Amino acid sequence: MIRALAFLISLPLLAQPTPDFGALEQSARAELARLNVPGASIAIVRDSQVIFSKGFGTANVETGEPVRPEMLFRLGSTTKMLTATALVGLAVEGKLDLNAPIGKYISGLPPKLSRITANQLLTHTAGIHDEAPMYGAHDDSALGNGIRSWTDDWLFTAPGKIFSYSNPGYWLAGYLVETLSGKPYADAMEERVFRPCSMSRTTLRPTTAMTWPLSQGHQEAGGKVAVARPAADNAASWPAGSVFSSTGDLARFVTAFLNDGKIDGAQAIDPKVFAILSSPHARYPDSADSYGYGLTIHDVRGVHIVEHAGSRMGYGSFIRMAPEQHIAIIVLTNRTGAELPATVEKASELLLPLEPKPAPQPKATLPISVEDLRRHAGVYRNGDQRLEIVAEGDRLLLKQGLSSAATLVKHSEARYALEGRGAAEIVMVAGPNGQTEYVHNGSRSFARVGM
Repeated sequence: MIRALAFLISLPLLAQPTPDFGALEQSARAELARLNVPGASIAIVRDSQVIFSKGFGTANVETGEPVRPEMLFRLGSTTKMLTATALVGLAVEGKLDLNAPIGKYISGLPPKLSRITANQLLTHTAGIHDEAPMYGAHDDSALGNGIRSWTDDWLFTAPGKIFSYSNPGYWLAGYLVETLSGKPYADAMEERVFRPCSMSRTTLRPTTAMTWPLSQGHQEAGGKVAVARPAADNAASWPAGSVFSSTGDLARFVTAFLNDGKIDGAQAIDPKVFAILSSPHARYPDSADSYGYGLTIHDVRGVHIVEHAGSRMGYGSFIRMAPEQHIAIIVLTNRTGAELPATVEKASELLLPLEPKPAPQPKATLPISVEDLRRHAGVYRNGDQRLEIVAEGDRLLLKQGLSSAATLVKHSEARYALEGRGAAEIVMVAGPNGQTEYVHNGSRSFARVGM
């Protein structure tokens, strides 16, 4: 009787109806046209099943070949959750202490870099500046050669001080995978992540990817989209954003993530690895959002979400997972930086118990005080990137790169926005003396020069 009752209780879970995905397909087609994206591949996983898989648009604007779900795309920064999986797996096996100085495992690093921890690398709190060169060497030695050329000048601030998104931090994490595995990073990823998850066509090597069905990457210029030539590749930066994969292969990975490391009932990855990846380890400045390892962690309309976006020359990607509902949404596109946010939201609305979308509320505009002018004005740097906040009369202006100066509008003591340039906010992070020590802009932090 008890066994029969348990069976009856489980029936609703087994018999979840498949949503009508017509609205999702309509959203995808409309968003591709609106954003001028040639094509996309979209997959949705529920529990351990792929319940939606479809290609949209064209894989190559020159040939008109349609996108098919089995096609490979280059991921961009969603690669980071895969690199983190490999490194945390080594930690779970006792080969790495995530909170120990990496100089314990990698010899010859400069003194300050050697004291960084794997935890800091994986959470973007290592103080390493950001850059993302698309072109470079193609051989396996490039990663180690690049890292061994670093000096302590790669730090723009002291490790552990602040969250600041850093692609090079993940290069170093990948080199740690390579060093501890005793084999090239690409081979270590094959052994530790791709093969266990049966991601049979996923690779880091372009000459392997080109032997499988492949969507070409595209760039937009002057409203026109063209195939990106030459295709970008830089083996020294592979761990931060260069995996080639398909929605089908990534569905295998997220299935393991959502099911305690199991695929088809077999243990693919130690469940401790995904528990560690999806735990909050760092906080975005002045935000409720956290960062795990290769994953942003936050609530979306009342649902707990772990996710990451990816952008690289020619491609974009987005992977959203709702662990409590066992749902994952995978979007791969073939135009630089495209993520299809409206389509991700439509899929989320179809499958997740989202709270009603709140009505947009205008943000308060506060007067800028004399004290604001004093504490914010200054020059801030992140590697070669520089921004300046200038006090001009009773206004604060932000100058960055070749862009014209923009007026800062105050929304709170810490949060400002650029007048007339969208809703994105800039966070001022105060130092011990009350003066702004960091400006956090677009997930990167800039440290005051000469403080």
